[in-house]
Amino acid sequence: MSRLAQTHGLTDIQQEILATVRGFVDKEILPVATELEHRDEYPSEIVEGLKELGLFGLMIPEEYGGLGESLLTYALCVEEIARGWMSVSGIINTHFIVAYMLKQHGTREQKDYFLPKMAAGEVRGAFSMSEPGLGSDVSAITSKGVRDGDGYVLNGQKMWLTNGGTSTLVAVLCRTDEGHPEGTAPHKSMTTFLVEKEPGFGEVRPGLTIPGKIDKMGYKGVDTTELVMDDLRIPADRVLGGATGRGFYHMMDGVEVGRVNVAARGCGVAQRAFELGVSYAQQRSTFGKPIAKHQAIQFKLAEMATKVEAAHAMMVNAARKKDSGERNDLEAGMAKYLASEYCKEVVEDAFRIHGGYGFSKEYEIERLYREAPMLLIGEGTAEIQKMIIGRRLLEEYRAES
Repeated sequence: MSRLAQTHGLTDIQQEILATVRGFVDKEILPVATELEHRDEYPSEIVEGLKELGLFGLMIPEEYGGLGESLLTYALCVEEIARGWMSVSGIINTHFIVAYMLKQHGTREQKDYFLPKMAAGEVRGAFSMSEPGLGSDVSAITSKGVRDGDGYVLNGQKMWLTNGGTSTLVAVLCRTDEGHPEGTAPHKSMTTFLVEKEPGFGEVRPGLTIPGKIDKMGYKGVDTTELVMDDLRIPADRVLGGATGRGFYHMMDGVEVGRVNVAARGCGVAQRAFELGVSYAQQRSTFGKPIAKHQAIQFKLAEMATKVEAAHAMMVNAARKKDSGERNDLEAGMAKYLASEYCKEVVEDAFRIHGGYGFSKEYEIERLYREAPMLLIGEGTAEIQKMIIGRRLLEEYRAES
């Protein structure tokens, strides 16, 4: 273990889980990540290994076959996995968010049916809020779910589904006006539907099409897709929680823990970038000595390490706050904002330390340089985080009138 990004106060079980995950990352992910990433190849063997480790059920309660661990344990595991290859952490993140939403808000039947299969990795989750013209403006979604007999008919187009092709269960947010009078606030007329499907691309069930993978600058390997619903019929018992109109709250609860996850990913990528930078600085020589001996590089390493340490501390604090049962949207927003920004900066500094070799695909830092920008926009852009942080601060520090 490195000196940086240590987490104090962990139990023996937590330390054992993290040591196992770190060993898996060093042995099974790091040696193949760059090659798979360059081919944009789904890491099937790595995913099977994660299933065997039980990571797909890490936070699912033991009564459903999971490990029943905390958000902190999960976030620290994500940090380790992202250190190896960020795309792999994305594969389990959307699965985790759907499992969390089911655990917190699902009916007893929904929990009993889905959670054991999700814990085993047999059912793989994805969630879908965004649409092609919306970005972060979730309240403006146009996808609709209309009551029809004993079920619902869904129509609309969704965008940016991580695991859109490989998943078998998608939590889809749609507008449902049923039972809501004219003038109801948009966020109070949304519903989360649990949509089961076959893995793959094309028409994966009647009325549901996954057109294909979106070609991306980075974040490769994991499939990012659109989702098109054309008179997709969903039974009423697949409304999350059993009642319409709560979908926005369900999704925001899921995204809140997802932001801790994105912060953890930023921490992991930044750690790896620091490792690469400090190692290369001791191997590369200029003007008769290793560049690590030059004060300019030492200053850069000092700044990088400080950012790694600060981001990790904020991420751990946000996870622990959620685990304590307290509201953590302020801390999660801060952690996500800081970790993603610092990740970008640490990666760029490591890139600069590598000089011309950082531009070569033979060096791992080139991959990290393309991956880091995704964290600036995933689970809400930096600007959205600052809006959330600002509003919450004004609630906390409301001036006396």
